Amino acid sequence: MFFRIVAKLTLFLVILSYSALVVYAYLPLETSSTKELVTKDDLFIKVSDHDIRYREYRTPEDNNPNLILIHGFGNNLHSWRSITPLLSEHYNIFALDLLGFGLSDKPTDYDYSNVNQAKTVGEFADALKLDSFIVGGHSLGGAIGLHVAMNNKKTKGLILFNPGIINTGVPEFARYINLIFPFARVSAKQFANREFREQFLKRSYYNPSIVNEQVMDEIMMGSKTEDYLQGTSSMLGKFYDANEAELMNQVNTPTLIVFGIEDRNKSMEEALQLKTGFKNSKLQLIQDAGHYVHEESPALVSGSIIREMSFLTERG
Repeated sequence: MFFRIVAKLTLFLVILSYSALVVYAYLPLETSSTKELVTKDDLFIKVSDHDIRYREYRTPEDNNPNLILIHGFGNNLHSWRSITPLLSEHYNIFALDLLGFGLSDKPTDYDYSNVNQAKTVGEFADALKLDSFIVGGHSLGGAIGLHVAMNNKKTKGLILFNPGIINTGVPEFARYINLIFPFARVSAKQFANREFREQFLKRSYYNPSIVNEQVMDEIMMGSKTEDYLQGTSSMLGKFYDANEAELMNQVNTPTLIVFGIEDRNKSMEEALQLKTGFKNSKLQLIQDAGHYVHEESPALVSGSIIREMSFLTERG
């Protein structure tokens, strides 16, 4: 009798908790139209019927190499703010918001796999009429950049900033639990919470003071768009089997690996595995920098990219 009562009570609490979770998942967010969020520096281009936000920084000389920069998960083009001024004398830079992030469209019917995001990046380059380019990617953007380098013949060089190739940094359970209704939507709601995002972000920095109010304002911009909740829920609610680590030795493109050694989720062993895995590569280790190496050490990182221009473009 006692155990039957306990079982019924437990079942009731489970149902109550689940119901509360569904209610929380579908509580509306305060949103704004994209037009209200854009700045004078933002540009938009139509790619496969979707609008992609980007910013460009062109050099005075037209023959300088083109560099496409891809941000990491939950971030946007603002992540490149520190190195673009330092690189723009040497590279024509195009920093974009991936579909599903920032102020780019967040479609519910889009294939958000790394392979397809890479295909979209290639279409972005075509829309800009770029004859050739170097692709640089941070974290998730690094995994996407790998596919760009493998599958797009216009790619001359690859730059990886603490890439999510061997270790994505995403707990395995999180990839599966979001397949269960309504956890994908709950996760999207969490990432729309400023306090949660700030604490989550600070853990990725060797110097967390970089995450100031302005940085948070830029980070949170994507979660304010009208299509955020549905689009992000759709993205998180699908399982994409990532196997980038098995593909490293298939990349022939000159690859520069820039690695912040204070990354809490990535070890020196991983940096060396990347160097070995990409057979045509150079490894630049950056001290006193964590996962966001390009934000914490912009001078060293940009200096390395400028110094290795000939290597990345196969010149000389």
